[in-house]
Amino acid sequence: MVTIGIDLGGTNIKGALIDSKLGILYSFSIETEADQGKDHVIGRVAEAIQMAKAKAEGEIYGVGIGSPGVISYDRTTVSVPPNFPGWEKENLAEILREKTELDCFVDNDANLMALGSSRFGIGKQFDSFIMITLGTGVGGGIIYQRKLYRGVTGGAAELGHVIIDTNGPDSLSPARGGIEAYLGQRFLSRLAWEEIRKRTDNPLYEQFSGDPARLEPVHLVREADKGNALAIELLRKAGEKLGIAMVNYVHVLDIRKIVVSGGVAKAGEYILGPAREMAMKRLLEPFRTDFEIVYESLGNDAAVLGAGSLPLEHNNI
Repeated sequence: MVTIGIDLGGTNIKGALIDSKLGILYSFSIETEADQGKDHVIGRVAEAIQMAKAKAEGEIYGVGIGSPGVISYDRTTVSVPPNFPGWEKENLAEILREKTELDCFVDNDANLMALGSSRFGIGKQFDSFIMITLGTGVGGGIIYQRKLYRGVTGGAAELGHVIIDTNGPDSLSPARGGIEAYLGQRFLSRLAWEEIRKRTDNPLYEQFSGDPARLEPVHLVREADKGNALAIELLRKAGEKLGIAMVNYVHVLDIRKIVVSGGVAKAGEYILGPAREMAMKRLLEPFRTDFEIVYESLGNDAAVLGAGSLPLEHNNI
């Protein structure tokens, strides 16, 4: 069964032709051009769908679109997605159905990362798991008995907005101290610089004192690989915060398998090791049984694979 998967990002739209058994048959990327407004972006998504359709040799079962923002339970409507000027409450699925004459379904992009992992990635081994995406922000998805758990209205799994310290730093959350404030790429970099600037003899200070905005988590990892104790400590602190968030997720959901993905997660054991240690210290003892953290190596492919799987998921296939 062949579908089309679309990952709608603020910079690029990634598209793919997906075989439900084989995975990606053909993939590509075009610029989103979000600054040109809602109608233009929706037209670009329709264009991407037609590009993928042109590569298909047979019938297309449906189209799945991963979008930022909160999505309605019927998988049609996107509400105020970040980084998309002029968008409010848009029935994206219906508009695209009219433009492409294909059945279209929409879900949150982080949810679809989880769905892609469940069907094609490391998540295949688990009936239930929590995915945490550590990228520009922190997102997530919940797979329960091999289906996406979406809550009452479709907005479940906003994991980045779980608050772990009401006196903590700001992020995009309405309240201070959400986990995104510690693990989102720019927020992690901001916190790291506050410590680096105090250590003028450290190589990280020498590299970035002229332009601290250039500092990214990958630079901390590179220095950690060289044995830079400050870089290792900064990543450890971030990992411990992640571990505390995981404790909250596990205690609420009683799901003990955690799948981590995204650019920040490439720090590997520098972050995941301390997260694991912290979680095992703070979890109630019965919840420690079978607790496990694994890394999803599919990268951004998980999102487009999940998008391509959405028509099947929606129709219980």
